[in-house]
Amino acid sequence: MLQLLRELGLLNRELKIRRVGGWLYIPLAGEPSPSQLEKLQRSIPSFELTTQVFEKRAKRPSGLGDLLADRLPPHLLASLPRSIDFVGEVAILEVPPELEAYRRLIGEAVMKLHPRVHTVLAKRGGVTGPYRLRRFEVIAGVGRTETVHREYGCTYHVDVAKVYFSPRLSYEHSRVASLVGEGETVVDMFAGVGPFSILIAKRRRHVQVYAIDINPNAIQYLTKNIQANHVEGKVIPIQGDARAVIRERLRGVADRVIMNLPERAIEYVDAACEAIKPQGGIIHYYEFSSGENPLEKASHRIVKQVERSGRKVEEVLSSRIVRESAPYTWQVAVDVRIR
Repeated sequence: MLQLLRELGLLNRELKIRRVGGWLYIPLAGEPSPSQLEKLQRSIPSFELTTQVFEKRAKRPSGLGDLLADRLPPHLLASLPRSIDFVGEVAILEVPPELEAYRRLIGEAVMKLHPRVHTVLAKRGGVTGPYRLRRFEVIAGVGRTETVHREYGCTYHVDVAKVYFSPRLSYEHSRVASLVGEGETVVDMFAGVGPFSILIAKRRRHVQVYAIDINPNAIQYLTKNIQANHVEGKVIPIQGDARAVIRERLRGVADRVIMNLPERAIEYVDAACEAIKPQGGIIHYYEFSSGENPLEKASHRIVKQVERSGRKVEEVLSSRIVRESAPYTWQVAVDVRIR
């Protein structure tokens, strides 16, 4: 009945259906036309048209502005966060200075809009230090920063207070994984909890990925994620500085190197070149680039740095803007083939 009313455009979605005794009263959007009545009678021989009083459906708020319209000064509504990062059941947002006094109200509104969220965090500063960590303040929920994030069929255990993880790189994880060929050896120099490494191992039957990170907490979660995704033996977790690990264990082994450390990747290009096989390979390089022509600038920098390392860029395969990280500053990806 409901499906037919929807198809005929007769169902009034703003009113609640009523049940009284053995009768079901369904609100209509208008009086049925003769042809609509004919279709109803063919499909549902026993029905009656009658007049009833219906309750309105509660309108689901479409955003923070709807929820907080009557709880914030009108001039502050435009400052509400427009983007929220969801890592599993943890929501992360940036509260502008003018809304600091209302941050807990905003956190509660986020939880109301997204019932699966158990903790809402406000950013307190940028990503800093060798472990690439950010300070947070709990503004709503239970305050647990550990969660399980799912992406492209992979499961990642992660604690956003102890390790670096960005859901905004989801497409990059998939893009790079799709480029890896069967039988390749990959060195993921700044692997974190494994979103590049594990997806590659899940998508390719014959592959070897060396996943390096200096943060022992990242390696702990990476090891757990390797088991959770059943890629034991295909992803090898290694804790330590990427340059030292490559020089000690991984010189000349890689068909492909991933360099997702945009703050400092340029400093490690020489190590990436050492990891690449003597006959050549591919580097996926990330950096923050600002001003005009950010892709050209990033491409020029990686080409020059490879040359300083004693190797040569045969071809810039692609360059793309990954995301805006600050006004007029972007995280960019440049893929190069070196020999």
